[in-house]
Amino acid sequence: MPVEVWFILAVVIVTALAFDFTNGFHDTGNAMATTIATGALRPKVAVAVSAVLNLVGAFLSIEVALTVSNKVVNIQGSDGSPVAGLMGTPILTLVLAGLVGGILWNLATWLFGLPSSSSHALFGGLIGAAIAALGPAGVKWNGVLVSVIIPAVAAPLVAGLVAAIGTRVIFRIVASLPERQRDAGFRWGQVGSAGLVSLAHGTNDAQKTMGVITLALIAAGTWTDLHAIPVWVKVACALAIAAGTYVGGWRVIRTLGKGLVEIVPPQGMAAQSAAAAIILSSSHLGMALSTTHVATGSILGSGVGRRGATVRWRVAGRMAIAWLITLPAAAVIGALCWFLAHAIGGVAGVSVVFAVLVVASLLMYLRSRRQRVHHDNVNDVWVDGVPPADHDDVSSKLARLMDVIVSSAQSLWQVVAVGLVLGAGLPALFALGLRFWYGGSHSTGPDGVITRAPAATVAAVACFGVVALATLFGIVVIIFGNQLFG
Repeated sequence: MPVEVWFILAVVIVTALAFDFTNGFHDTGNAMATTIATGALRPKVAVAVSAVLNLVGAFLSIEVALTVSNKVVNIQGSDGSPVAGLMGTPILTLVLAGLVGGILWNLATWLFGLPSSSSHALFGGLIGAAIAALGPAGVKWNGVLVSVIIPAVAAPLVAGLVAAIGTRVIFRIVASLPERQRDAGFRWGQVGSAGLVSLAHGTNDAQKTMGVITLALIAAGTWTDLHAIPVWVKVACALAIAAGTYVGGWRVIRTLGKGLVEIVPPQGMAAQSAAAAIILSSSHLGMALSTTHVATGSILGSGVGRRGATVRWRVAGRMAIAWLITLPAAAVIGALCWFLAHAIGGVAGVSVVFAVLVVASLLMYLRSRRQRVHHDNVNDVWVDGVPPADHDDVSSKLARLMDVIVSSAQSLWQVVAVGLVLGAGLPALFALGLRFWYGGSHSTGPDGVITRAPAATVAAVACFGVVALATLFGIVVIIFGNQLFG
C-alpha cells in the first residue's frame, strides 16, 4: 500500500477516535444528568460510573457498527464487496471530511450547552462528504431513511410517552409515602437505571465509530471481512468513548438536568428507565438511534407525567431547532472539508483539513474557559427559564400566561427565521452548487482527468460559501435570538 494511503488512513483513525471522545463527553448527560440533578450520585462519581459502563457496553454488540458501513454510505456493492474504483485515497478523504463535520458540530453544540445528536452529526458529516465526492448516488438513501431518520423521529416521541406514563403511575403508587422516604428510595433506583442507560449508550454510540474505522480499513484494503469489526478497533473505540465520558460534558449535563424540568428522583428513574429500554432495543435491532433524542424525550415526558412540574418548553424548542439543523449543518461542513481536501489534493489536502479541525477545536475550547461549567456548579439554579409556580392568584396566573404568549411569539419568529434560511434556502443553494460542480462546463483530457471551466468552479464555491454563512446565521439565531431580535 502506498505511503500516502497509510498516512491518510492514520489521520482518519486518529480523527475517528477524537470523534468518539467528543461523543463520550457530549452524551454523558444522556445517562447521568438526572442522577446528578437529584443528588443520587455526586457529579464526579456519576461520570466515573458512566465511563466504566460505556466501556463495557461497547463490547456487547456490533449491529450498529455494521449499520454505518453497510447501510449509509454507498462504497459497497449489493453483495457487500467494496467498489474497486473508489478504494484508497478518495474514500479515506471522504471519511475524514465526514468525521471533521461531526466533531466540529459536536464541539459547537457542547460550547453552548445544546444536547444535540452526535449520531446525526456523524451521519450528516459522512452524507455531506459522500454527496460532495460522489454525488447523490454516494448515499444509500433507503438505508438512511429506514435505519436513521425514522428511528430519530419516532424515538423521542416514544420515549416521552413511556416516561410520561411511567412517571404518572409511579407518583400514584407512592402518593401516600413521605417525600423524604420516597426520594431516598428512588435515588437508589436512579443509580441502577442510570447505569443501564450508560451501558445502553456504550452498545449504541461507540459502535458507530467502530463502523467508520472499519469502513476506512476496507477502503484502504487492510480489512476484508464485511461482517466483523477488528478487535483492536473495538478496544480503541471503547477506551476513547469511556475517556470522553469521564471528562464529563458539564455544559450539556446542566441543560438536561436543570434546564428542561426541575427533576425529583421518581421522575429521574422513570426517564432513565424509558431511555434505557428504547436504546437497548434499538441497538439490538441494528437501528443507529440518537441517545440524545431518546434521553431528552424521556426527560420531557417525565415532566409532563408529573402534575405541577414546570417544563421549560422554550429551552426544549431551542433544542428541537438544533436537532433539525444538526444533520444538514454537519453535512455542509463535511462537504466543504471534502472540497478543500480535494482542491489541494493528496497528503497536503488531508493535512490542511486536519489542521483546520485542530485550530477550530482549540478556539472553541478556549472560548469555553471564559464561562466554565464544572462539577462544582453544574447543579446551580437555572436562570434561563420560568421559575416554578407557587399558589398564585388569578391575576398572577394571567400575567404569567401573557409572558408565555409573548415568549412563544418570540420563539416562533426565531423558528420562522431559521426555517426560511435553513429549511428552504440552504438545500436549494447547496443543490445549485452541486449543479455547478457536477454539471458545469468541463472537458476530459486524454489521461482521463476532468477539467472544469473556471466560471463553474467559482460559482460552485460561491454557493457553498453562502451555504456555510447561512448555516452560521441559523446557529446565531438559535443561540442569540433574544439579543438580536429583542
